Amino acid sequence: MRRAKVTGTRSHHAHIFRHTLATTAVRSGVGLTELAQLLRHKDPNTTRIYAKFDIEALRSLSRPWAGAVL
Repeated sequence: MRRAKVTGTRSHHAHIFRHTLATTAVRSGVGLTELAQLLRHKDPNTTRIYAKFDIEALRSLSRPWAGAVL
């Protein structure tokens, strides 16, 4: 982190880079199965945490609430 001159983070772990890579990949359209393979996650639920960050893509999957005024 020091050599890369990354500042302003609370922790200096490789997790920051993995998280950034995963979030960027999901926003770019990479599927969670492929992302799990890239990150070497054994449990698909571990990878699913990254789906919550792509709010716009999740909105496209949602349906209107029953009885909602459009």
